[in-house]
Amino acid sequence: MENEKLTKWDLWLLAIRPKTLPAAVAPVLVGSAAAFSDGFFHPLLMLACLLGALLLQIAVNFANDYFDAKNNIDSAERLGPVRVTQSGLIPAAQVKWAMALALVLAVLVFSYLSSVAGWPIVMVMIASVLGALGYSGGPYPLASNGLGEIFVFIFFGLIAVCGTYFILAAQLVASAFLVAIPPGLLITAIMVINNLRDIDTDSRSGKKTLAVILGRSRTILEYRLLLLCAYLVPLVMFLTGTSYFILMPFFSLPLAIKLWGEVEHCLGTELNSTLAKTAKLSLMFSLGFAVGLVLGA
Repeated sequence: MENEKLTKWDLWLLAIRPKTLPAAVAPVLVGSAAAFSDGFFHPLLMLACLLGALLLQIAVNFANDYFDAKNNIDSAERLGPVRVTQSGLIPAAQVKWAMALALVLAVLVFSYLSSVAGWPIVMVMIASVLGALGYSGGPYPLASNGLGEIFVFIFFGLIAVCGTYFILAAQLVASAFLVAIPPGLLITAIMVINNLRDIDTDSRSGKKTLAVILGRSRTILEYRLLLLCAYLVPLVMFLTGTSYFILMPFFSLPLAIKLWGEVEHCLGTELNSTLAKTAKLSLMFSLGFAVGLVLGA
């Protein structure tokens, strides 16, 4: 079997889910670029923000793997990538300890950032840890009750971008909230594809994602609206006086147009490719957005 060829490192790499990590990188880049455009930049603090975000993302991935198996949400019918707990590739206890370790390391990083930026980052740290655990676990898992998309937009958009800006600039301005919107929308779009693919299996397991609640056609509409609104933000910024460099994200538009059509025609495991391309779009857009903010400073 193919699984027998996997080394221990390969198995943990499966659990970490490297393809999801751009969701942690993109908002930190945009927040850092926004701070730079306003005259604030501290490389060490930016790297610490990046490390903290990556550790939280990995912790969420471990938690999702562990709790979905524990709550019998994952099954052999799963259409997405292999889950190491449900498949028995890694014992559940080890995944649980890995989740705890990732959270402890994230808390250490955020403790350092809190010593620099003060009590607001302590609140962000507490909210992030509780969110990581409550996303798939706890008495009311957010992902199983139609709140996953809202969680992702708030934590990977507003909190990640604005938190990074606040740490680097020691203040928060309205423009930080504005530039936080596109990364949040596109990272949310990744989740929408994930949930669109799993509508049938999630429905059978009792997991009420927003896609299960909305149904396929309205979930496709939701995905397209997320993409559309993400591109509207830099366009509005340009039309209201921001440098033309802010239109750099439009270099990723061909991929967005391709995904606009693809989402309607792909089914089941075909959506795994759509999900990967949506993650790529999120990173490409955010890189362009960050470069545009820096060049337009």
